[in-house]
Amino acid sequence: MQEAKKIVGRYAATYVEDGMVVGLGTGSTAHWFIEEVGRRFQEGELQHIITVSTSDASSEQAKALGLPLKSLDDVNHIDLLVDGADETTRQFAGIKGGGGALLHEKIIAEHSNKIIWIVDESKLVNQLGKFPLPVEVVQFGSWKLFDAFESAGMNPSFRKSTEDSLFVTDSGNYIIDLHLEEIPHPQQTAMEIKHMVGVVEHGLFLNYANIILVAKADGSITKIERSRVERK
Repeated sequence: MQEAKKIVGRYAATYVEDGMVVGLGTGSTAHWFIEEVGRRFQEGELQHIITVSTSDASSEQAKALGLPLKSLDDVNHIDLLVDGADETTRQFAGIKGGGGALLHEKIIAEHSNKIIWIVDESKLVNQLGKFPLPVEVVQFGSWKLFDAFESAGMNPSFRKSTEDSLFVTDSGNYIIDLHLEEIPHPQQTAMEIKHMVGVVEHGLFLNYANIILVAKADGSITKIERSRVERK
């Protein structure tokens, strides 16, 4: 699927127009989008764009390509955000955060006029849940949250960066992955998790994307689009 990711990432860059403020997503598919935006900038096709990144990793890639990079607080809005997803349905319910950037991704998504998700066909599912649901939590009292998730039957695990150390997000938080297997009622699940004290954000992105671009193994791209967004 690596070639499919490259194809859809580069294709998504065709939506970028000169003069835009562009949100740079995070992950293996978004990497190719950033790469192509960088190429177009270097060749003079996009002379007046500004970029805003969802993670330190994407910021480093943008800097290496010479892309003009600003913080979210320095722009009024983002014209277009292109990002990946770990799972998505055709009804625009998705799980994000496999790369650990879910908090920044959701904050930037809230301030984006248009959002495109780019995925390979393995990420398009009928029901969410096979991919573990990331929950970003503050470090203080995190084991108490872990115990609460375990008592609720949500099969939690702390994400690790190495065998002996816990993963720490760009905002200095931990991630607890919930191995739910299926999420039949994502809005209800999102509400229950978000109301737990100590939870910073969860990886359920419901009704954020305007367009989903799905790359298939044969190199073709399926476009799933809708006209109205009601974010949750």
